Amino acid sequence: MDAILLQILNGLDKGGAYALIALGLTLTFGTLGVVNFAHGALFMLGAFCAVSLNQLLTLSTKVKDESITFFDAFKEVPILEAKFPTWGPIIVDYSVPLSIIVAIPVMLLIGWIMERGLIRHFYKRAHADQILVTFGLAIVLQEIIKHFYGANPIPQLAPAAVATSANIGAWFGLGDNIVYPWWRLIYLAFALLVIGAAFAFLRFTTFGMVVRAGMQDRETVGLLGIDIERRFTIVFALAAVCAGLAGVMYTPILPPDYHIGMDFLVLSFVVVVVGGMGSLGGAVAAGFLLGILQSFASMTEVKSIIPGIDQIIIYLVAVVVLLTMPRGLMGRKGVMED
Repeated sequence: MDAILLQILNGLDKGGAYALIALGLTLTFGTLGVVNFAHGALFMLGAFCAVSLNQLLTLSTKVKDESITFFDAFKEVPILEAKFPTWGPIIVDYSVPLSIIVAIPVMLLIGWIMERGLIRHFYKRAHADQILVTFGLAIVLQEIIKHFYGANPIPQLAPAAVATSANIGAWFGLGDNIVYPWWRLIYLAFALLVIGAAFAFLRFTTFGMVVRAGMQDRETVGLLGIDIERRFTIVFALAAVCAGLAGVMYTPILPPDYHIGMDFLVLSFVVVVVGGMGSLGGAVAAGFLLGILQSFASMTEVKSIIPGIDQIIIYLVAVVVLLTMPRGLMGRKGVMED
């Protein structure tokens, strides 16, 4: 039971990342009909928003080391801590959560520029053209990040208050031997919050209702005098924010590098296909399902029976699902079937 509970939690927090990225991918495809292979790069850019803010907050200066009295000695201290010794260290410690404030407007702007400057010119082009141009854009973005930040992963620390582990065994009455990192639990809760907010926005707001109507019949909505193109641009920017926030909060779990977007992109596209192209609920359900399956497949007992199963389990599931349900778990009729 201990191992099962831990693997379920591992799968849920990994599935949360898959679901957040897949949600943005599905929003983009469902509203604009664009297969966006640059979406993984948006995850990467969000992660490097956190890296950039941390580097800015930890810019250092030399101050005298008061612990050494018999000669003048200096030490490097973040400028923020030197100027504001009371709350400066707290801001530095919470740089990752604070990066959300920076990432939201940055990712909105990047999403808007990407859609207005490039994506809108490919709405009526073949999906192969969309894949090629967005994949090329993703490569350009990751090379820019590589140039400015280097090729090595850059670790980011969770706030000290949540850098320890929670005694989840006591929560479920299973003893005190089951512990799990607090930040992973926070990431899972954050993913669920963002996913819930996205669904509520589309379901219960007038803006969201118009967008959903436009997804079904763009021409009719346009004939009603509604500027559906502008709304779709906003949805694309919101999809970029979803990917960016997923990247920001994932940095303490996996140190970001320039290739992290590509690593998550392939898996997220598999999630979208398994869930059903154009199905938001399917993308989220498939994200958590495949995350849990991958977590169980990574157990030593399973890998001793089927070596390497953790590397291919997602693709095996995709093959089985598409053979039995060609539209995916919750795919809609007519989507990419022309």
